[in-house]
Amino acid sequence: MKHLNKLFALLLIVLMISCNNNATTETKTTDNTTTPAAGGQEAVKDDESQKDVVKIAVGSKDHTTLVAALKQAELVTALSNAGPFTVFAPTNAAFDKLPAGTVDGLMKDDKKADLQNILQYHVAVAVYKAENLLDGQVINMANGDNITLSVKDGKVTVNGTAHVVASIPATNGIIHVIDGVLLPPAKK
Repeated sequence: MKHLNKLFALLLIVLMISCNNNATTETKTTDNTTTPAAGGQEAVKDDESQKDVVKIAVGSKDHTTLVAALKQAELVTALSNAGPFTVFAPTNAAFDKLPAGTVDGLMKDDKKADLQNILQYHVAVAVYKAENLLDGQVINMANGDNITLSVKDGKVTVNGTAHVVASIPATNGIIHVIDGVLLPPAKK
């Protein structure tokens, strides 16, 4: 019986040491974890995978005005999600063609709804690849209005004013870089 008590005591000590090691490990694991960054999918750090439409725009020196506008309009998270999206992305030079003060005026907090409307007029919730764009094609945009495409000699024009100068595939859609800013039709 004494041997059985000693064996039981030894087993109890081994279990206690084992439990203490697990508790220590769990504490270290908890202490070593970091709080995830605020934000949605755009906050995920991934330098290896193909980029989504927002990450492509952020990485482009020609789209800094568009990125700033997306941030001001609080649309970054929406465009970082799964999509699919077709984004007609105006370049900085396209924004520069607008009347002086237009962009600055739209970047004010009290104009956020107007900015969102304009930016959503550049986004379709579907993928329209460059090779599938057709002359006379009408595309419904995220703000509820439509754009019309013209195709002549392989060159695509949007609403008769903005030309598609490049197309870039993304993980959640496609970006068509355009040389003009699309302005939605006036509401009746």
